[in-house]
Amino acid sequence: MRKARWLGLSAAALCTAAAVCTISAGAQAQDHRGGTMRLVAAQAGGTLDPQVNYTLQYWQLYQGAYDGLLNFKKGTGAEGFKVVPDLAEDLPQAADDGKTYIFKIRKGIKFSNGQELTVKDVVASFQRIFKVSSPTAGSFYNGIVGADACLKTPDTCTLDGGVVADEANNTVTIHLVAPDSEFFDKIAVPHASILPANAPTKDAGNTPIPGTGAYMFAAYDPNKQLKMVRNPNFKEWSKDAQPDGYPDEIDMDFGLTDEAEVTAVENGQADWMFEQPPTDRLGEIGSKYAQYVHVNPLTAMYYVVFNTNLAPFNNEKARQAVNYAIDRNAAVKLFGGTQLAQPACQILPPGFPGHVDYCPYTKNPETNKYSGPDMDKAQALMKDSGVAGQEVTLIVEDNAVGKALGTYVQSVLNDLGFKASLKPMSNDIQFTYIQNTKNNVQISISEWYQDYPAASDFLNVLLGCGSFHPGSDSSVNIAGFCDKDIDAKMKETMATAITDPKKANDMWAEVDKAMTDKAPMAVLFTPKHVDFTSKRVGNFQFNPQYYWMVSQSWVQ
Repeated sequence: MRKARWLGLSAAALCTAAAVCTISAGAQAQDHRGGTMRLVAAQAGGTLDPQVNYTLQYWQLYQGAYDGLLNFKKGTGAEGFKVVPDLAEDLPQAADDGKTYIFKIRKGIKFSNGQELTVKDVVASFQRIFKVSSPTAGSFYNGIVGADACLKTPDTCTLDGGVVADEANNTVTIHLVAPDSEFFDKIAVPHASILPANAPTKDAGNTPIPGTGAYMFAAYDPNKQLKMVRNPNFKEWSKDAQPDGYPDEIDMDFGLTDEAEVTAVENGQADWMFEQPPTDRLGEIGSKYAQYVHVNPLTAMYYVVFNTNLAPFNNEKARQAVNYAIDRNAAVKLFGGTQLAQPACQILPPGFPGHVDYCPYTKNPETNKYSGPDMDKAQALMKDSGVAGQEVTLIVEDNAVGKALGTYVQSVLNDLGFKASLKPMSNDIQFTYIQNTKNNVQISISEWYQDYPAASDFLNVLLGCGSFHPGSDSSVNIAGFCDKDIDAKMKETMATAITDPKKANDMWAEVDKAMTDKAPMAVLFTPKHVDFTSKRVGNFQFNPQYYWMVSQSWVQ
């Protein structure tokens, strides 16, 4: 998933107090129900539709508003990556050699509009994934029987033979074309939320869709505020999947600058800021508010994306030249220093399934550790590429770090012989803009935060042929990269994972290496996440899947 914004940090200032750089633990739960949790963000996160939105900003809120058949456990540490039953009574056993799953649907659950959840809602929701052209329809759910037809003609999607309801037994059977070791993960994310069968079959935009969670979206004005209130029809059925929350209301206000957000949190006028604190305020919060700053490691990356189908970066040597020329240590400094990021030049992040240290784009590649740029190698590749002198426009987010990284990468491009210009773009539209091939974006900077803990979520989702949709704002394969041999290797790897996960991880390491060598992107670094909360907030808990569990904190 794509996190909407990161505004930059200085590790030296932030870590003034020892408590700042530790991972916080949840306090002992007590009865603190009530009050309003006040969140602030510079801008809205786009559509409110849970099957369309692909930003952390709203995925973080969806965890308390929507449910799938399965969900990620609302826990901390490794527990937060476990898949647990949600609207389904249990985790079903695979049948038909791993291609069939029968889900028994819980009874008595109601949507926030009072409508009772039925198996018809489940079937319609899976059909809707394709009808609304969900960004992951072609990568997460294309393995369902009937998905191919739905991808070709979304409006008439039925998933015939793929998702079948049995009203008498209150079950839904899902048939897959082939076994999928990640199937449970894929149906546990918000794009597989179960919605009312009569939900609109187009992107709902600013109109809230009823859900089954502990909270409901009551109102949404992207220019002003997003308001969540308790779902009056909610009764807790699983503390692991959908626990009741503490605040009566959760509001996210839009429009403050990052400086104003810090001040609001310090003064108790806001309880949390979505943006990261700006550099000039870090010494202040590090010394005066250390106990309210929470730092957690992430499985994520910032990266430069090359359009592999458009000059000059349809030339592999040109892409490799940029990879060799970029000083990833400089990028880390621009982001905030080594306490908040570490340099990387491969796609899979450290600690992720399939990760094996690999770093060819550096002075001493034999160590597989980043040791600085190799300009001699970069210049030699540029000469061989024959693309020197071509004009390129780099598209970045219009925020402090986006522009700082962009300015730096622009200088690298110019040093290599390109005629590079920089185009900052509003944060709320940049991500969709760089995805759409109609905009002819040659090169851009983006970031990626895992949807779930599997290598395919980086390699297949970002660079698989099935994730490339020309002319669409929902084409997360921004590079337009499609290597048939590597794609076949990924399919083989995903099939292997069914019976031999260890071997599959070894195969993912090979795929990671092959893609890194092809250079459809230049990975810059892997970040950490910082949350700054007010004195009113208690029981801060960080979930590795969805980050701060907003509803599980209380306000005093």
